Amino acid sequence: MTDLATSPEAATGSTPVADRATGEEHATDMPAEHVEETLDETASEAPAEAEPAAQWPAESSIENAEDGASEAAETVSENESTDADDEEAATTPEAATTSVIGSADEAEAAATAPHGVGSDAEAETDASGADDTPTAQWAPVEPERKKRHVGRWIAVGVGALVLGAAAVSTILIAPGVTIAGIPVGGMTPGAAAEAVQHRLDDFQVNLSGPDGDATITGADLGANTDAEALADKAFDAHPMWNVTTWFPGSDEGEISLDEAQAKDALRTAAPSVYLDPVDATVSFDAASSAYVATPAERGTGIDQNTLTSTIADALAEGRSTVDVTAKASPVAPSISDATAKKAMDDLNGVIATAGFYVGAERTVPIDAATLASWLTVYDEDGSIEIDADSTAIQASVDALPGLVNRAPVNATTVVDSGGNVLSTIADGINGRELGDVSGLASTFARALEKGGAESGIAALPVTEVPFAVTPLVRTIDVDLANQTVTAIENGVAIDSWLVSSGRGEFATQTGHFTVNWKLSSQNMGNRDLTQAPFYFQPDVRWVMYFNGDEALHGVYWHDNWGVPMSHGCVGMPEWRAQWLYDWSPEGVEVNVHY
Repeated sequence: MTDLATSPEAATGSTPVADRATGEEHATDMPAEHVEETLDETASEAPAEAEPAAQWPAESSIENAEDGASEAAETVSENESTDADDEEAATTPEAATTSVIGSADEAEAAATAPHGVGSDAEAETDASGADDTPTAQWAPVEPERKKRHVGRWIAVGVGALVLGAAAVSTILIAPGVTIAGIPVGGMTPGAAAEAVQHRLDDFQVNLSGPDGDATITGADLGANTDAEALADKAFDAHPMWNVTTWFPGSDEGEISLDEAQAKDALRTAAPSVYLDPVDATVSFDAASSAYVATPAERGTGIDQNTLTSTIADALAEGRSTVDVTAKASPVAPSISDATAKKAMDDLNGVIATAGFYVGAERTVPIDAATLASWLTVYDEDGSIEIDADSTAIQASVDALPGLVNRAPVNATTVVDSGGNVLSTIADGINGRELGDVSGLASTFARALEKGGAESGIAALPVTEVPFAVTPLVRTIDVDLANQTVTAIENGVAIDSWLVSSGRGEFATQTGHFTVNWKLSSQNMGNRDLTQAPFYFQPDVRWVMYFNGDEALHGVYWHDNWGVPMSHGCVGMPEWRAQWLYDWSPEGVEVNVHY
């Protein structure tokens, strides 16, 4: 311990003291003998008095703020209270910085001394007793306060809330949206779909009628809507994040009932209300070889359309039940008379044109009974349908080659020496060969099932074999020297006979001519025999003019053949004239010579 009696400070009666706030030393007027006592007392008392000031409640609160925005708010309140307490403590004499007597080393030693064990000075002080001289006390150095980030943690908490709300709003449907009258606002699309279907399944119809009372659920009726698709649609159109789509004021989707399931449930509850309707039918009448229709009959039952609307209205009003009176309403048949008549007319139209066709030619007709044997007419879902038996059709297809294949028929024409066709004796007909018909039966069956005016027309694949043409060059040879006519075909004389040509000054002129005018009968000459040509011959038959007024014709007024007798014409027996008339078209060549 420093000897206080010989120190300069003792001589002057001043002791340097470290200022707590600035760290600078300054003198004190405290007597030197009290300094050592004060240091000893401070060594034992400092820890006890320093302990409350060392506590800092805000530190744990700040750390806890990280747990959430709600704790951050609570921390703010606690910190404000702590700040107020600290400010008050800073202004009290106990909390103020106290001057400490002695050097820094002695102060440190005093601060670390064990509690309850005093120094020698302290013992001396106790022994001699305390006087009234003021005593300086040790004040521990306050720890530096940590910086507070209360504002930051408030922002984090509030931000977390905002982000969470924003994230949620991106997956929820906006408030005020309904599906089939069922509120789905604030739900995810999946939850909305489930809620809608559960609401429909649990809906109750309290049915009363002549058969008593019964309760039927929406599940019994097959009540449904396209919940998933409607929920997705509702979310797409009205997401919660878009406040402009909130409370749209319109309903999304409509409900429907499973017709068959609802009918069974309602009929079980009210059997006396139901009478099954009778559908119109179409069948083949063999006696008339045509299809005929039988009329439909109405039935009775509970109107499902009205029931569906009633349920929908109740759901829209937020109700989960509805009371319905079971009463008989007319129930139309699935197949009406009009539907049956149209099917009948279509089928009879098919009969009228049914067949296997080559081009526009109905090469192989199909009779009504055969066609009807291929077809089964039935009703399905309110329409009349047709099934065609491709196996039965195949039997007719197998017989087609013998009915379709044919050899060509050649044409025969009469031509002049230049090859110009003067007439056609026989028209040519192309031959044909049936192609691949392996898939025809099934194709025909599908067409008949589809229906339509042309469904009975089966086009056949064929290959045509062209016909040949046989030309006949025909000429008439008139031999004035021998008084004969010869028919020549392709250079060959096919017939010849005696004739009478012109005589004297009316002799038949020679040359190469063509028949340019034909008459089956004509009066020749002039009835006034005083006028040229000074003769009259009525009803001359088979006349063919070849050179002016010279002609080949029949003669009935004489039979002096081989002798010139006429005014220039070449006459012959009428039967010969008729044959030559038929054999020779206009334009045939006539060769007159001696």
